[in-house]
Amino acid sequence: MIRKRSITLHGHRTSFSVEDDFLAELREIATRRGISFAALIAEVDENRPSGANLSSALRLYVLAQLKQSKVQEATEVPTSQS
Repeated sequence: MIRKRSITLHGHRTSFSVEDDFLAELREIATRRGISFAALIAEVDENRPSGANLSSALRLYVLAQLKQSKVQEATEVPTSQS
């Protein structure tokens, strides 16, 4: 289900709408990186292309992170246990 969320970024209130699964993944990414959820949203907001809306930027960020994780898993060399 898509839900609208409100957040304060750079002292201004803004909102974004993402599906619950995307929201959960954003929270997980923030936790893994050791940053707050708000800091992650602010980072994505600061780096999104001009004209892109925040909701789309957040979805694309999650997709990029999942793809990167998949590539890293595929290229990791298994360590042999002796």
